[in-house]
Amino acid sequence: MKIGIIGGSDGLGKTLIYYFRDEFKVSISARDHDKGRKVAEEMNVDYVESNKKLAAMSNILIISVPIHHTPSVIREVAPFMKKGSVMIDVTSVKEKPLKTMEECLPDNVEFIPTHPVFGPRTTELDNQVIVLTATKKGKWYEKVYDYLDSKNMRIIETTAHHHDYMMSIVQVLTHFSFISTASAMEKLKVDITETEDYESPIYNLMIDMIARIVSQNPYLTYYIQTMNNNGTQIRNAFSEAVTELRDVIEAKNDEKFVEIAINATKNMGDIQNALGRSDKAINGLNHEFNILKKSIGHEIALEHIYSGKVHIGVLEKIDGKSAILDNGTKLRIANIRVLNDEELYQWRLENTKQKEESISCMFPDSVTPNIIVETIENIQDITEVILTDIYKGPQIAEGYESLTFNVKALNKDAINNVKKVLTGFGGVLR
Repeated sequence: MKIGIIGGSDGLGKTLIYYFRDEFKVSISARDHDKGRKVAEEMNVDYVESNKKLAAMSNILIISVPIHHTPSVIREVAPFMKKGSVMIDVTSVKEKPLKTMEECLPDNVEFIPTHPVFGPRTTELDNQVIVLTATKKGKWYEKVYDYLDSKNMRIIETTAHHHDYMMSIVQVLTHFSFISTASAMEKLKVDITETEDYESPIYNLMIDMIARIVSQNPYLTYYIQTMNNNGTQIRNAFSEAVTELRDVIEAKNDEKFVEIAINATKNMGDIQNALGRSDKAINGLNHEFNILKKSIGHEIALEHIYSGKVHIGVLEKIDGKSAILDNGTKLRIANIRVLNDEELYQWRLENTKQKEESISCMFPDSVTPNIIVETIENIQDITEVILTDIYKGPQIAEGYESLTFNVKALNKDAINNVKKVLTGFGGVLR
């Protein structure tokens, strides 16, 4: 099965490579050939310079390019699609790609407009939402559906028109309001760092969400606004709501303000559920911070959630929003995750060069060697213990035997602890 990804060097297109490369033969194309070849080499997939050639060789062709380029790319490759293949696009607007596919693709090529409602940072498909807006369900539709279902994704089947209206709320309205808030703060010359001294947990979460949106590719957020047919209606409704609320407050009309607030609250649906979810988010932040506070003066392992790099050291102090290790490493708390003991052990196992030593020790011949092996295995940072020899000979006193163990450990201290345990059992090191 050959999957082609047009736009595989960036964003969601690049992320899709991770999901597919172990199960399918993946090839990609990109506008920047140098970057595309580099990504293909790094991720062990094939690079094809021509979109048309990629279309001709693929059983499944995925269009993952910026929204405003999607229709033109569909038109470009449509005549070159392999007979019996399927075209899938992954843009967040569905009406325009669907119309273009209907107009340009031959009858022997199936098409499934989709919208994965998650971003490039997503590392697992499990429980992620994907929307399918196919107008015809051919042989490929069931295969695609079953594959997504096998990954435990939440699949929504709807029309392109209904999808775009829903996304005008989920994306157009929220992005517009968040960017407007961030823009107002910029116009007011607000020092966000200073506001953090006064922040509540809810304000903290809100600022993080706003920052997450405004830090996205501004061209992407712009085209989400302009290419959704419902955009103008949605933005006008938001502007009217803001103006009405401002005028009510300026007029000191408390009754009207309360009416607006109550009606808005009623329309928010399950408030208790919303409170529960936000409480979880707040408690999660507090829990991590409390772990850090209790770890001051102790060794800790901190994983940077974006780079994946693990930093290990004694936590010297927490300075404002940062954790500082004794080796001088300073990490912003919002960007790190504390590894538990099991995760740290596994990381060391995979990333630390292990120490290895053969240890011989003389014991009374009444001892049970397997019990000694099991005891040594339970010593912290010991990774492997093998009993390699049991010796009785001229150099060994009557009633005694020499046991030799090959021991592997994450550090020299663990090896020394093995020797202490052996002598604690009454053994004499040789």
